[in-house]
Amino acid sequence: MTERLAAVQQAQAQSQARQTGGEGIKPRSLWKPPTIATIEDTGINMIALADLAIKILYFSGFKTGYQMAEIIKLPFTGIMDQVMELLKREKWVEVKGTGGFGEGAFQYVITEAGSNKAREVLDRSQYAGPAPVTLEAYSQAIMDQQYKTSVNQAEMVAALRHLVVSEEILNKVGPAVNSAASIFLYGPPGNGKTTISEAVGRLVLGKDMYIPYAIDIDGQIVQIFDSVNHEPIEEEVVEKPGTGQLKKGAKRDPRWIRIRRPVIIVGGELTLDGLDLVYDSTNKFYEAPFQVKANGGMFLIDDFGRQQVRPRDLLNRWIVPLEKRVDYLTLHTGRKLEVPFDVMIVFSTNLEPRDLVDEAFLRRIRHKIEIGDPSFEEFREIFKRVCVAKGVEYTDKGLAYLLQEWYISQDRKLRAVHPRDILNQLVDIADYLGVPAVLTKDLIDRACHSYFVEI
Repeated sequence: MTERLAAVQQAQAQSQARQTGGEGIKPRSLWKPPTIATIEDTGINMIALADLAIKILYFSGFKTGYQMAEIIKLPFTGIMDQVMELLKREKWVEVKGTGGFGEGAFQYVITEAGSNKAREVLDRSQYAGPAPVTLEAYSQAIMDQQYKTSVNQAEMVAALRHLVVSEEILNKVGPAVNSAASIFLYGPPGNGKTTISEAVGRLVLGKDMYIPYAIDIDGQIVQIFDSVNHEPIEEEVVEKPGTGQLKKGAKRDPRWIRIRRPVIIVGGELTLDGLDLVYDSTNKFYEAPFQVKANGGMFLIDDFGRQQVRPRDLLNRWIVPLEKRVDYLTLHTGRKLEVPFDVMIVFSTNLEPRDLVDEAFLRRIRHKIEIGDPSFEEFREIFKRVCVAKGVEYTDKGLAYLLQEWYISQDRKLRAVHPRDILNQLVDIADYLGVPAVLTKDLIDRACHSYFVEI
């Protein structure tokens, strides 16, 4: 352990040196949305922006110019002022008072003609949110924000310090992460495959990136940002001179939102349909599939093999994306789209690999890592940590009784999740009986009787 600690400390020093330029390596700068000042800069035509604005006013009744700009995520001056002027000329909106100074404070109200126009537009699509970016702009932004992983032993140890993970597993997971390729985690349930994946995802992919709220494909809207799976980061204050300060009057395109690189997890609910564009026939716009929402991050398919679709069919779906780093999606019109596939994809399963796929498929998964049962020493360390977390006094005598009576004598396998679950049971029982939660034979037996089920 001493030698390992020294090696970790040395690696940490080297990592810090790299990050500060000590070895001539500069940290990669964050891609930022381009400046935007005119309608031409948006890549979206005036009619599409006017349609979006009229829908928003139809649903809300009235808004100021600045409020419209905030909802549509476009600057008022130079863009939304022109859009609102078009709506006024067409007599679809009219000004009813002002809430301050300047045109941006004018309060716009939809007219009867505007309501008729809005209903016509809503028949085509009911999307009424931030203005989309073009598919080309989205694809280029994802390619420009490819995250190159470079994880060393110290960083892996730090990321998994809350877990008890053997050095053997650490030394397999680290290179797999650095490859940014596909990973296949397998082994018995309850030993931390999902937890390890999430921790690695937060370590490697917990940096920042920008994604658009939505993209436009020939007038069809695909919603990208998902408040459930994407974690926004507050935008930084205007930079100081010499560090990339924006020119006067220019503004970064607010149709892009800064987020943590995503870690998206799906399980048995995953279907082949869920991996293509999801068309809402009622609202008449699309939601991006899981792997598109995961672009620039990690996509974890948990409980692989328990989906309603055959494992072979699911893996067939990934052949092209894994090899070509692009994916093909289909609009309900039948048109095929090519989008970037910049995703670290992780398959996690409790089932035997040979029962899921053949050798040919496994060859396409670069890293196969078995997460096995903990050793007695590792189990002891996990148990001690959980005792501290649960406020239960740990004793070697109590653990020895548990291991002898409920594992060794019954030929039961150790699982990394058992200490947490057993101690949860023990605490609940102690609370009910009104006695201290300690590792007595009686409480251990009661907890195990209510936890273990012979199958």
